[in-house]
Amino acid sequence: MLKRLATVLVIIVAVALQSCVAGGGLQGYFDQYSGYEFLYPNGWVEVPVPGVADVVFHDIIHETENVSVVIGDVPTGTTLEDLGSPTEVGYKLSKSFSALSGDDSNVELLNAQRIDTADNKTYYILEYLAELPTGRRHNLASAIVRRGKLFTFNASTTEERWEKMKAMMKQAVASFKVS
Repeated sequence: MLKRLATVLVIIVAVALQSCVAGGGLQGYFDQYSGYEFLYPNGWVEVPVPGVADVVFHDIIHETENVSVVIGDVPTGTTLEDLGSPTEVGYKLSKSFSALSGDDSNVELLNAQRIDTADNKTYYILEYLAELPTGRRHNLASAIVRRGKLFTFNASTTEERWEKMKAMMKQAVASFKVS
């Protein structure tokens, strides 16, 4: 009987580990109304942040580690390219991050690149290092203009946890898709 119980426990653990490996430690979120989707780390929870972001998920242990989607209006017919190059848009967004964070912050754009998808959509992938009163943070973002809106997906963690979270954050940002 004990041997059978041990076998069942081993099978359960193996299946659980297999699902973690197969999912890459990420799970999916889909907003049918706004038309976007992305992956975020398993175990993170959605938190309400009214008026700031459309959706926010954060780690339950490291609560400042988060992903979010911000949606803003752009003039009808405007494309992402109309807003500027990846570097120009990244710089403009860095100024808005600084304004939201307060006067004692400094946000540096580290990298900006353009990604063109097979379905003719253009995304800008941006990387920032933010010096905030609460400490240094590393942020990744993906931006796209669709249906008269600028969609920005952000992934953020402290600089101390960046090396540990970098691959997962990059995977989450790369998964962001807007229909």
